[in-house]
Amino acid sequence: MKIALAQLNYHIANFEGNSKKIINSIQKAKEGGADLVIFSELSVTGYYPNDLLEREEFVEKAEKTIHEIAGHCTGIAALVGGPSINNGQRGKQLHNSAWFLKDGKVSALRHKTLLPTYDIFDEYRHFEPNNEFKLIEYKGEKLAVTICEDIWDEQPAANKFAKEKLYSVSPLEELSKLDPDIIINLSASPFSYNQENQRKNILLKNAKKYHLPIAYVNQTGANTELIFDGGSCFINANGEICTEMSYFKEDFQIIDTDNPPVIKQSKTDVIGKIHQALILGIRDYFFKSNLHDAVLGLSGGIDSALVCALAVEALGSEHVRGILMPSVYSSDHSIADAVQLSKNLNIKYDIIKIQPMVYEFEKQLKPLFKGLALGVAEENIQARTRGVLVMAVSNKFGSILLNTTNKSECAVGYGTLYGDMNGGLAVIADLYKTDVYRLSNYINREKEIIPQNSITKAPSAELRPDQKDTDSLPDYDTLDAILFKYIEQNQSPKEITETGFDEKTVTKISRMVNKNEYKRFQAAPILRISSKAFGFGRKIPIVAKFRY
Repeated sequence: MKIALAQLNYHIANFEGNSKKIINSIQKAKEGGADLVIFSELSVTGYYPNDLLEREEFVEKAEKTIHEIAGHCTGIAALVGGPSINNGQRGKQLHNSAWFLKDGKVSALRHKTLLPTYDIFDEYRHFEPNNEFKLIEYKGEKLAVTICEDIWDEQPAANKFAKEKLYSVSPLEELSKLDPDIIINLSASPFSYNQENQRKNILLKNAKKYHLPIAYVNQTGANTELIFDGGSCFINANGEICTEMSYFKEDFQIIDTDNPPVIKQSKTDVIGKIHQALILGIRDYFFKSNLHDAVLGLSGGIDSALVCALAVEALGSEHVRGILMPSVYSSDHSIADAVQLSKNLNIKYDIIKIQPMVYEFEKQLKPLFKGLALGVAEENIQARTRGVLVMAVSNKFGSILLNTTNKSECAVGYGTLYGDMNGGLAVIADLYKTDVYRLSNYINREKEIIPQNSITKAPSAELRPDQKDTDSLPDYDTLDAILFKYIEQNQSPKEITETGFDEKTVTKISRMVNKNEYKRFQAAPILRISSKAFGFGRKIPIVAKFRY
């Protein structure tokens, strides 16, 4: 059988745009002599529609669109992802389904069995799980159709408190009893920097275990926080990859399942993949929201420099504007570095000195603050003054403010609400500071784009004389290692200390993470590139007595 794998970038609720892409791919598959074309999970709606699935008109539009697509399936069949109505008397209103289209109509439906409800996933909120296992017979072949998580019933435990077998049923075990010829998986598997290898291992393991080929179709593109990397593939029954499609862009390939060649696997460049993911995340956030221009504050530091470089690569220099807002504590080299960055990237920049405004705030607050020592409140006046100014530029020119907070700062609350935490999109808030350095050096791999001084100088918020981040935080190598264990690996302070870290430092950092949950709750959407990003993927109560 000749199967076409259609890896596309979908737009949530854009039924017209999504169906046009799907229909074009069906026609392309026909012209290429394919018998079947496969699309990804919830391809008609885009992944994930969240509570739009509770709106009757949304679901009706999705089903109408699928029937329109079916009209183009003559001389070829297609598997398309979309919601379907649960006709049973009990359970959720919807199934997450693979629609099998042929002869110009809907021929069969297969529903998703395993509905993930962890990390960024919340599918059991909307869908009823499948409990009936059947194959689809087509052109003499028996197809075991699965949807994303259905092949992930066994996966590496996220931490020692988690289980590897998450579900009480294995769809592949049930389907294998029916003697299928091939496994097909419609997927919407979001990117994280360790996901690619884990995903491949799952696919290869299942192909070997059941001695069946697997046709796996993922989507690409970004929908707010979630970034999809693609990487669709075909794996033979020996567990060898025969076809691997592009990452972070649309792709289309037709494979002959009877005689697919085995390809050599290239080594994954993790920082390069993170770079591609963030570019795609920015670009799709703007394009799919019908936005055009970005603005950000440029301090001369590495974080804002990195975000600016990424934004220019994603949107073009003509669509990015930098605002330099020096205070009396800003060093001359910080201003010079920000100016040099702007020139390197060929972006428009403006300089607004904030000190007169800061002095006026301090003057008006002086009677109220009489007799009190200077401290964080005065420092934050500077950050909030900058926040007011960049938001004014955003409002006036219709630009979206890009937030430049990194994950290390976000974790410990090293940022000012309504100041430097302002923004419509947090570009690097899932990137630890140590990885900010790695990515900045990667961007400079061919020529200096980010001024070297921004990379090498000691990081500072420059809100008081001679301030350094290390005045209140351990060095970033230590901080990030502790944060990774506490956040990604969910280890307790006791467990972290037992791995060799100073107990007082670990206790201090864990308490900082805990007490700043309220700040993260109010933060801008964060582009997700790790297995445990702040936001939808990490739901911690703001008001809670329990603390490690």
